[in-house]
Amino acid sequence: MATASSSEYPETGRSRSSHAPSRIHTETKPAFKTTELMVYVAAVIAVLVASAVVGDSGGPVHVDRFPADQAWLYVTLLTIGYLLSRGLAKSGSREPTDRTQD
Repeated sequence: MATASSSEYPETGRSRSSHAPSRIHTETKPAFKTTELMVYVAAVIAVLVASAVVGDSGGPVHVDRFPADQAWLYVTLLTIGYLLSRGLAKSGSREPTDRTQD
């Protein structure tokens, strides 16, 4: 019986695909490479600056219209939203890495 000499089946009997290095996949891009991290950081800064800038009404009764506890509640909600978005992003997508297996 003759041996097939095509590119898929070389004369040695092993396929070439077994010689090719396989790619390693990570699940997603690292968080610091995504725009959602930048948007999250900008939103947190905006909430904290808004809380610091918005002061009392200037009337005889000093009422803080955007107190610190409310600002930190919003920061907590933003954090929960960011963590959920990263979890959804990691739940099914893959990105190839530059490393190869031997």
